[in-house]
Amino acid sequence: MLPEEVTQFVGKGGEVRVFEVEKGAIGRFADAVDDPNSLYRDEEYARNSRYGSIIAPPGFFGWPARQSRGAALTDGPNAELSVALSNAGYSRLLDGGIEYEFLCPIRAGDTLAASSIIKDIRERGGSSGKMVFVRIETTYVNQNGDTAAKALSTLIHR
Repeated sequence: MLPEEVTQFVGKGGEVRVFEVEKGAIGRFADAVDDPNSLYRDEEYARNSRYGSIIAPPGFFGWPARQSRGAALTDGPNAELSVALSNAGYSRLLDGGIEYEFLCPIRAGDTLAASSIIKDIRERGGSSGKMVFVRIETTYVNQNGDTAAKALSTLIHR
């Protein structure tokens, strides 16, 4: 059974983070994941597509804006939860994957506001001992107020 110091984080969120989606960064991300799709680089091709402009590949949400040098991307409740889990004996962390729901295209020039909330914390037993599964939902909203995407991340603490 998880202590209240851990379970108290369910439903808590951190500060809204702002991301800027820049055309050059879209191309560099597409190169990094080896995706040659012209929608991510060729302005004329993208303009004549159903999207009307360059769009971002799935999973690219831009770069943090207004973030001081050396600031952590995981702050607030996520960092506090990690400390509470470590104190409860779960000091190792494993990425359990991420599920995306894409609701509208993310375009070059967009500004996205990302807000995260801790949706669930569950302890489970396995053959190698107990593990804690933390599910965090992040919602990305563009400058027009449209929800562009949602991401549901799973972190496994051992």
